[in-house]
Formats: sequence, C-alpha cells, structure tokens
Amino acid sequence: MENNTVEEGKTTAIISYITIIGTLIAILMNNEKKNPFASFHNRQALGINLMFYIIGYFVGYFDSWAITIPFYVFCVVLWVFGFVGAVQGEQKITPLVGNYFQDWFKNL
Repeated sequence: MENNTVEEGKTTAIISYITIIGTLIAILMNNEKKNPFASFHNRQALGINLMFYIIGYFVGYFDSWAITIPFYVFCVVLWVFGFVGAVQGEQKITPLVGNYFQDWFKNL
C-alpha cells in the first residue's frame, strides 16, 4: 500500500479503536472518501468491539473468574494488537478472528 494512503487514513484508523463510539465516528469519517487503510482498521475495530459486547454479555453470566478473566484479556490483546498496527501504519490481521471481520464487514 502506498505511504500516502496510509498517512491519509491513519487518524481515522486510530480513532476507530477508541471505544465503539470512536468506531462509529471513524466509519462516518471514512464514508465519503474511502481509504483502504482506514477501512481495514474500521472492520477490525468494529469486529473487536462487537465481539467484546456480544460475547461478553454471555460470559458475564459465569460466576467464575477462570472464564471471565481470560476472555477480557483476549479482547484487550486483540485491541492492543489492532491499535498498535494502526499507529505504526501496518495492516496486520488480528489473530484468530481478523479474517472473519474482514469478510463479514467488507462493505465498510
């Protein structure tokens, strides 16, 4: 990917990892002029956020810290992985679930 494309979409990509509100704002920012770098990170961030809230809802019913703590650690690791990639200007797929996010949200 061209360096110019990365630099143009870097701010939007970083914003997309700042809570679900940031993801929605980044999607709107990228709506007019589609930047492939920003779109990639929008899909990753949206997937991480949705996974956290949807699966976290069900994980919250478990009273065992042995189930909830690993889930939250997994989500934080994915978030850090994506955020660092956006800051460094890289398009790295998040482990285990990133390919699914790219496929499911390909219209963004």
